[in-house]
Amino acid sequence: MIDILLIPIALVIILVMLHSYFGMEILKRGIIFTDLAIAQIAALGSAISLGYFDGEFMYLFTLAFALLAAFLIAFASTRELHLEAFIGILYVLGASGIMMVLANSSEGMEHFKSLLASDILFTPLEDVIKSGFIYASIAILLYKVYPKLTGFLKELTFFSLLAITVTSSVKLAGVLVVFVLLIAAPLVAKSLNKGLFFTFVYGWSFSIAAILIAYYYDLPTGYAIVFLGAVLTSSIVLGSSKVKR
Repeated sequence: MIDILLIPIALVIILVMLHSYFGMEILKRGIIFTDLAIAQIAALGSAISLGYFDGEFMYLFTLAFALLAAFLIAFASTRELHLEAFIGILYVLGASGIMMVLANSSEGMEHFKSLLASDILFTPLEDVIKSGFIYASIAILLYKVYPKLTGFLKELTFFSLLAITVTSSVKLAGVLVVFVLLIAAPLVAKSLNKGLFFTFVYGWSFSIAAILIAYYYDLPTGYAIVFLGAVLTSSIVLGSSKVKR
């Protein structure tokens, strides 16, 4: 049992750390669905690879579409428009595109479910190691390079690094898991006036608990993480909020 659980637990530990940082930054910008839109457009790239190329060039397609979404959002952030609405349009574009691409596939719905939330219980160790190196490189760039930039270049760098992160994360965990890992912990931390380390602990806690529950009750791991994270987060945020006056 321990051997089976070690890899998915190691994966969520890695995912939570980098995604929590991005989530805190996204909350500061007030564009909550940025990550979900980028993840959905990235998933559209994956769906095109599955639907038309038998899964070949999947990482290339996923990354290209994620970077395109990142560029569009970064560019839109410099314009006078309703940014959150624009991001919402990108999200529905990706979601509808996936359904259209996979509509004629005999395994279309299975692919679609996997793109939303995959069963990380059976993630290969080499995928975790490869993603770990990618995330470490991104973290170094965020620490060393990103703070020195300004203007559009700074925004483009942020969203591009987010897109690269999402590209790996969607492949490993799915769109919904990416969203809940990005937003749930930072939202609770903000509600309770806590810092970045708290987001790590909270994200690790509900993710690992969900993996254990999914294993013992034979549930889909990805959806278990999303469900438990959403239930706990909504309860804590509502419970800690004050009445409007």
